[in-house]
Amino acid sequence: MGNRPYKPKDFFFKKAKAEGLRARSAFKIDEIARRFGVFKKGQAVLDLGAAPGGFLQIILDQVGEGGAVVGVDLAAIRPLGRPNVKTAVLDVLADDFDARLDALHAGHFDVVVSDLAPKTTGIRSTDEARSLNLVRKALATALRKGRPGGHFIAKLFMGGEFEAFRDELRALYEDVKVVRPEATRGSSMEVYLVGLRRRR
Repeated sequence: MGNRPYKPKDFFFKKAKAEGLRARSAFKIDEIARRFGVFKKGQAVLDLGAAPGGFLQIILDQVGEGGAVVGVDLAAIRPLGRPNVKTAVLDVLADDFDARLDALHAGHFDVVVSDLAPKTTGIRSTDEARSLNLVRKALATALRKGRPGGHFIAKLFMGGEFEAFRDELRALYEDVKVVRPEATRGSSMEVYLVGLRRRR
């Protein structure tokens, strides 16, 4: 843990509350969006691991009323009160996930975002492997449902397979960034990989 204790009511927690955001993590996707210009008005965006909805709030503001946003998670997401967002309780690792996602949104997405994270065990190698399994499913979904020229953003725990996965992304996207957003907690192993402009 280092010497930076977990402080649930830290700066970003308070800032999120003050701005009406559902989670401090909203500032992570906001920073990525600002740095790399991944979202544009009218886009279709998929958010995997979307509960409680902090990322969705930022994405909805970025794509505007003409955009279409889909958020899925194992936990139910409280309604956001916006007509252009659909949410569903789905397990990305379930056999019927692809079919159920297609039923929610038949078309392609301009951006696929994954904030999927495993239930951590405290055993680093296990947690890294579970994180990689989820991010691989997120990438498979991005390749199946994403448009050529579109973007992919995914959370991943740093570990032994990290560099291999980053290299895999580099073969698929024109530019790949590794980002540790400012709102990430000090003790966290997580980073975000940002794949810009899918090649095919």
